[in-house]
Amino acid sequence: MRVLHFYKTYYPDTWGGIEQVIRQLCVGTGRLGVRNEVLTLTRQPEPAELAFEGHQVHRVPLDFEIASTGFSVSAIRKLARLARQADVIHYHFPWPFMDLAHFLARVDKPSVVTYHSDIVRQKNLLRLYTPLKRGFLRSVDAIVATSPNYLASSPVLSRYQHKTHTITYGLDQAIYPEPSQATRDKWRARCGERFFLFVGVLRYYKGLHILLDAMASVDYPVVIVGAGPIEQELKAHAARLGLHHVQFVGALDEEDKVALLQLCYAMVFPSHLRSEAFGISLLEGAMYGKPMISSEIGTGTTYINIDQETGLVVPPNDPPAFGAAMRTLWEQPELAAAMGRRAAERYHALFTAERMAANYAALYHEVVAARAR
Repeated sequence: MRVLHFYKTYYPDTWGGIEQVIRQLCVGTGRLGVRNEVLTLTRQPEPAELAFEGHQVHRVPLDFEIASTGFSVSAIRKLARLARQADVIHYHFPWPFMDLAHFLARVDKPSVVTYHSDIVRQKNLLRLYTPLKRGFLRSVDAIVATSPNYLASSPVLSRYQHKTHTITYGLDQAIYPEPSQATRDKWRARCGERFFLFVGVLRYYKGLHILLDAMASVDYPVVIVGAGPIEQELKAHAARLGLHHVQFVGALDEEDKVALLQLCYAMVFPSHLRSEAFGISLLEGAMYGKPMISSEIGTGTTYINIDQETGLVVPPNDPPAFGAAMRTLWEQPELAAAMGRRAAERYHALFTAERMAANYAALYHEVVAARAR
């Protein structure tokens, strides 16, 4: 079976949560006999084609952007050509240009949409986009919600429950690099023996201003991994608050990131808006057996992190509550360790890449069979 994934960004240009999911899907289903390809946009002209971890990546030029939505005329032609060779087209939502390209390329193959997130911020443009979005979601064969929490709380998905399946994200710890002792020693010397860790792109919905405001009353050691559009704004905010124990270490390679995941005391994940539909780095923390602090926003973050079991869940946009949760874990190491053990157990039970791949492979065969009938 041949599956074509279509998403706006991918390796090697970017490495966010959705890109990690596509990677894990391609590797996992590849072991089950699925031949995966990825079509994506790029700002770099070369290479146009590359092989990555057993799957082919097709890269077409990004022509322009409107409201963070990339457009590419050549992507429409490329999608039409690659779709003719594929058995299933796997779209990754949201990306309004993708909906348009689906119709302009006249794609008529079994299709699956992973619904990664509602569109939260662009209210005015959303009204213009809604007819296209609804037409696109009506036209596809199956929609996948990434957690039961998100399916229950999304007003968009409620319209398509008859063809929506729930398949949670999964990670394969075996494809993460094992840090050298020198790398671990380097980060231990820099960060100390106990510290909270955040990993992610520094975007508005990540709620890092809430974390910084919480630290004004506790000021425990916190390491922030990632870069993004509000990085300088966050650094200035930390300086205004006089925070002495927060380190912005920028975007890191996988070995350095894993070293910090292994060394950290607990994960902090203050995302406060529904744009945070799941939280891959939160799941990475669970995979490495770390207790977590997150906010209740009605999405997959609270499917990963169960309050009082794998960590603590607080109201969104509430710095005092977030700070109190940090204090609870910091002052009760036995409780934190027990929560970390339960987080790892929950990861192995629900969130492995093997489980995700098997569920998607079954869905691919289901939509192909249904279309044949």
